[in-house]
Amino acid sequence: MNDDVRNIVLGVAATGISAALGWLARTYLWRRRLRRKQAFFGLPDHSESLLVVNRDAGSSELAVHRYDVFALLELSALIKDCGAHAEVITQDAARQGFGERTEFCLGGPGSNRRMAAHLRAMLPGVRVNTDREPGPDRLAFRIGTEHYRMESGLAEYVLLARLTAGRERGTRPVFLFCGQRAITNQAATRYLARHHERLARKYGGDSFMLLLKVVNSQAYGPDVVELVADVTRAARTAPPAAAASGVPSGAGA
Repeated sequence: MNDDVRNIVLGVAATGISAALGWLARTYLWRRRLRRKQAFFGLPDHSESLLVVNRDAGSSELAVHRYDVFALLELSALIKDCGAHAEVITQDAARQGFGERTEFCLGGPGSNRRMAAHLRAMLPGVRVNTDREPGPDRLAFRIGTEHYRMESGLAEYVLLARLTAGRERGTRPVFLFCGQRAITNQAATRYLARHHERLARKYGGDSFMLLLKVVNSQAYGPDVVELVADVTRAARTAPPAAAASGVPSGAGA
């Protein structure tokens, strides 16, 4: 074998080894990111999850708003990426306990009784005005001492939460998307899909609740979302009885 042939063979071998090492490195990084994603969502391979859908509060029939359908599609894609499975169930048919399966619960307490139960049980500092009558406080949030009114189409709020019952092995989280309008529910699911890696680094396996503001949805849809605050502490602290009695009628879970 002359020098030219030997150099060609060595070059091909080096290229093959480099390609193999690159593939192994990419596979390792991909698997590590997948495991972190699965841990954050509580969705190991072939696990089961629950999508609890609300009803359209503006309809007299048992219908689902189209923006909530879009939100379900985005959540379904997340679940599929984790190698898990999803069951879609209506808010009045959900009967499972907390932490048995990862749950994604969609909609405010006025249209989703499952959401109302979660707020009562785990987030006593959150009050939502569920009155149907028009007025400045319709669908407003009260979180601790702060009050957040909706400006329809301009500034609308949604709560995004990841809640866990504890650190026991096998306990699954519950994700809440509690918005003032259906389009804000979709905005929260999209925010979670885009920022779950950052949220996982910041919170790990801990519970959190974020208040998001959807800006000018009448022009930008669910795409322009601002993080207002981490309201975890205020949401998990029950208000004094005097303050709670001052919440507008229909508020709360």
